[in-house]
Amino acid sequence: MSGNAVKDGNRLSLWRAAWVMARRDFSAILFSRTFIFFLLGPLFPIVIMALAGGVGAQVQSEASGADVGIAMESRNVDAMLEARDALAEQIPGAIPEMVAIARLAPGETYDARAVLEDAQGSLAAVVTGTPEAPVLTATPGRIARWQGTIGLVAARATEGAPVQYPPVGTSVVETSGAAETSGRLRTAQGGQLLLFLLIMLLASMVLSNLVEEKGNKIIEILAAAIPMDAVFLGKLFAMLGISVVGIVVWVGTGASILLASGMSLSDLANPGVGWTMFFLLFAAYFAMGYLLLGSIFLAVGSLATTVREVQTLSMPATMFQILVFFFASLAVTDRGGWIEYTAMAFPLSSPFAMVARAATEDALWTHVLALAWQAMWVAIFIRIGAGLFRRRVMKSGPREARRQPIIKALARMFRNGSSAEI
Repeated sequence: MSGNAVKDGNRLSLWRAAWVMARRDFSAILFSRTFIFFLLGPLFPIVIMALAGGVGAQVQSEASGADVGIAMESRNVDAMLEARDALAEQIPGAIPEMVAIARLAPGETYDARAVLEDAQGSLAAVVTGTPEAPVLTATPGRIARWQGTIGLVAARATEGAPVQYPPVGTSVVETSGAAETSGRLRTAQGGQLLLFLLIMLLASMVLSNLVEEKGNKIIEILAAAIPMDAVFLGKLFAMLGISVVGIVVWVGTGASILLASGMSLSDLANPGVGWTMFFLLFAAYFAMGYLLLGSIFLAVGSLATTVREVQTLSMPATMFQILVFFFASLAVTDRGGWIEYTAMAFPLSSPFAMVARAATEDALWTHVLALAWQAMWVAIFIRIGAGLFRRRVMKSGPREARRQPIIKALARMFRNGSSAEI
């Protein structure tokens, strides 16, 4: 093919060399043991989150199991308990549990404050007095929460004859405007969070790979065989390919779990562009966001020679990306405002803002413009990053090391396509 013609003697053309470089890195990482552990990596935080959620729900259940004690004359206690049970059938979950803690004789008093301050059992409040004049003793928060409820129970207890509640007819609809809007906003926030986590998790791989090859001088062998711009492009797109493989595995595993549990996408709010188009746009915006951040990380990696330097230099880029994510998340609450349009225009936040827009709006032309805009910035970032990468990596070792015969021999092997031998 003419586009892959060899230039400058024995050196491969830029795109041919980038393809060889990408194929080398992709194969080396895909068939390594570390890639298996990389695929298992996200399972650990998911398991921890599930366990933490279960423990938190159990703690919340125990904390919310508070009772309201009734300390009145015997007939009033029975009337309050019957009223509570009758109202609980009409308003499930709204009426607290009530227990009889004292059946008083006529004229007898009860020190509710001392009982509560003794802090024994699950008693959260005490109702004394009579149904006509109940007295609620509790903490300020409990009083604000239960004052009206206790008044409702007491009023029901003073009526004597059972109240006949009229049956209420029902008419069920599948959704509503409020439910659809709320569901789409949750989908938008979830899509942004997932996109951010995937990009940050996967883009960091290029740093460790680059530092490792700089440390063992492989990067200098590659520099002697192919253009440094091709090394940059090859590494960037190889890691993108590896990321796609990882995402396919994770999505397949997650979908299998959801289907096994009886859940489906129909249980969730339909995104503005539909689920099929939403997934396609999500993949496109992931690629754009990954290439943007990956080019920055590669440029940062070219400045470092050790893992410690990588951590130091990459921290500002990581923190800035977190701020960008929060800015894009804020844009979800300002639909049609200047914050949303600014987030869509800024290159690093544009993928996150547009994923949210795909979940909330049905227009597709904005995504065509956004992808073209992001592609332009990807080209700019790659160009700048490759230039910095070329200048810095070529200075990563002494000149004498690059002139050693063994390095020249390995470079010839790479030019002949024997990437496995490298």
